[in-house]
Amino acid sequence: MITVGMNYHVLPGKQSDFEEKFAAVIGALRAAAGHTSSTLWKDVSDDVSYLITSEWSDEAAFKSFISSDAFRAVTTWGKEQILSGRPQHKIYKH
Repeated sequence: MITVGMNYHVLPGKQSDFEEKFAAVIGALRAAAGHTSSTLWKDVSDDVSYLITSEWSDEAAFKSFISSDAFRAVTTWGKEQILSGRPQHKIYKH
């Protein structure tokens, strides 16, 4: 099992847009093979910083998901001017 930490910084005023988009991502995650659970966290000291923690059966399942059409279909944040920079992901192995 692995946990993936995905850090996102959004543009000021776009927090609600990001949170709404995450609802679509959750739907895609639930349908992904090897996905167990995901949670969206908001930084209480920096309201434009978010962390998504995601549990997967293994790294191959996660990598398969992030290269899938389903992932691309729900991650159009850059095109919609929601993120202030590229997301940073880190994989933690159990």
